[in-house]
Amino acid sequence: MKKNIRDIDIAGKKVIVRCDFNVPMKDGAITDDIRIRAALPTIEYLLEEGCALILMSHMGRPKGEPKMEYTLKPVADRLTELLARKVRFISSPTVVDDEVRKAAEDLKGGEVMLLENVRFVKGETDNDAGFAKALASLAEVFVNDAFGTAHRAHSSTAGIADYLPAVSGFLIEKEIRFLGDAMESPERPFVAIMGGAKVGDKIPVIENLMNKVDSLIIGGGMAYTFYKAMGYETGTSILDRDSVEIAAGIMKKAEETGVNLVLPLDCVCTEEFSNDSPYEVYDRDKIPADKMGMDIGPKTAELFESVLRDAKTVVWNGPMGVFEMENFAKGTYTIAKILAELDAVTVIGGGDSAAAVEQAGFADRMTHISTGGGASLEYLEGKVLPGIACLEEK
Repeated sequence: MKKNIRDIDIAGKKVIVRCDFNVPMKDGAITDDIRIRAALPTIEYLLEEGCALILMSHMGRPKGEPKMEYTLKPVADRLTELLARKVRFISSPTVVDDEVRKAAEDLKGGEVMLLENVRFVKGETDNDAGFAKALASLAEVFVNDAFGTAHRAHSSTAGIADYLPAVSGFLIEKEIRFLGDAMESPERPFVAIMGGAKVGDKIPVIENLMNKVDSLIIGGGMAYTFYKAMGYETGTSILDRDSVEIAAGIMKKAEETGVNLVLPLDCVCTEEFSNDSPYEVYDRDKIPADKMGMDIGPKTAELFESVLRDAKTVVWNGPMGVFEMENFAKGTYTIAKILAELDAVTVIGGGDSAAAVEQAGFADRMTHISTGGGASLEYLEGKVLPGIACLEEK
């Protein structure tokens, strides 16, 4: 068990906090501030403890160069509004320079500053010791609260812990609790739902889940790879050809181990990858050669609901179809609605499934929505996440 900010004497300390402020932007304005708001409980607790706070994050992929379209200035402005106190921001192409060091040195308890995008420095993603030391020199304690980048061994997520006492914030604590409990000690029946397009990307997750779940539901684009393994026509549907044999192996293993592997019975198909293209529902063994699957069909939704109805723990990662298009979002939204009505622990594994739950209006009825798509996937694989491994043990 890792230490969090409640487990150490942090009152009055100068604290550097790695947050995940990688928010979507359009024309210089933040279009969704959910990641900023997710960091507030940790920030507010530290301020109540009289800490002087230095916040840091990345945004986008500036690839080690100071590209101002990725500046964190809009984040500082939004934090100023949310915290009702001034968040000082110094835009430095090197992130840490003499002006930043002086500002950090002068920072008093209850004051907040935000550093410029850490990925403006090439050494960040290389986990460069020099950059990690420069960041560490600004504070007395390191708090990691950026679960979305916890799977990356970068200077601001892991390297800095070599030079400062390191603990988690409340967001990482919550992620570890819900994802960890779901995987290690779930209330049963335990059902996992895997969606998205490529089987190959999620093979390690599926293989790890096969050892833990009672039922595994497969939906989304990856279902067509399983159909191909069953000998069915998949038309022009997305197909992970390199994983057809692997899909066959997964089906065989499920049969041998008694895991209830649940595949779609029907799908919504169209001729073109377009919301305006006319669509029809076909059984899985009747997909026309000139059509592509875009969503699960009504028989599948009923089947999935019958499996989920008695579940006590559900982990969901990946949509059931092309939910970005209104005509092909019904399957994904139906799953979200089913989960919202369950008397169960429901954990949404970040990324597209988190976005879908938000869009469907059921976010507040899920037990936990992960803030990190890639990190939650690697956690579900059973991997060690560098940004968590570096934290002190209780």
